[in-house]
Amino acid sequence: QVQIVESGGGLVQPGGSMRLSCAATGRTGGTLVMGWYRQAPGKQREFVAQITNSGSTRYTDSVKGRFAVSGDSAKNTVYLQMNNLKPEDTAVYSCNIVGIGTNTWGQGTQVTVSS
Repeated sequence: QVQIVESGGGLVQPGGSMRLSCAATGRTGGTLVMGWYRQAPGKQREFVAQITNSGSTRYTDSVKGRFAVSGDSAKNTVYLQMNNLKPEDTAVYSCNIVGIGTNTWGQGTQVTVSS
């Protein structure tokens, strides 16, 4: 069984930076994609960024140029570097790791951008 532990959330001022970390233990069956999603109060969960086992990355338009996803699929670790944070980035951020036959979500970590 795959388990995910996330860390790095908290309170940051607008324009600040924060780094989220995600580490998975257990057998993923071969990790294919590692990604980050977020859910703001009263809104649906949305895609933020992902990195594939080949190193390809993809971002939602609202974070392009500000966020950077990185990771190591062999070690099942993924990071999200968030720069120039805005109040609208406030949300619970969740890590998602997709392997062959597995799809695992983390418990989420709160990111609050406020002065």
